[in-house]
Amino acid sequence: MASYEFLTTWCIDAPIDAVFDVLYDSVGYPRWWKGVERVVVLESGGETSVGELVHFAWRSLLPYSLEFDLRVTRVERPYLIEGHATGELEGVGVWRLYEGQGTAIVYDWRVRTTKWWMNVCGPLARPAFSWNHDVVMRQGGRGLAAELGAALLAHD
Repeated sequence: MASYEFLTTWCIDAPIDAVFDVLYDSVGYPRWWKGVERVVVLESGGETSVGELVHFAWRSLLPYSLEFDLRVTRVERPYLIEGHATGELEGVGVWRLYEGQGTAIVYDWRVRTTKWWMNVCGPLARPAFSWNHDVVMRQGGRGLAAELGAALLAHD
């Protein structure tokens, strides 16, 4: 399996609680995040959503889609959401939020691909897959800011 490590940072001129609430509501992602085709809750979690299992279907600029399930493993409101992915991507994703003049959001996504063709093409296609991930994340930053009615101050 090909492994990838992505680190994305967004800075949004919005209060941390508001940003957390939008990120916490993954079922709402298709409303504001271009590329998210479908989000379905498969299993409910506890009071903080720990244990919740959510199915994601993503479509990107490149002609392929990815589907995976994400189990919420840790929530520390309003600073952290962690989930473990299984399916066409396997690994861990962590949202970390920092309060300042607005909110800084850091997303750490460490995954492996399980689609056979992605693993075969991985060594040659890695730059394209990374570029594609970056495009999807830039769309997410812009969409999150728009959903909050706030300015996207920076993204990386």
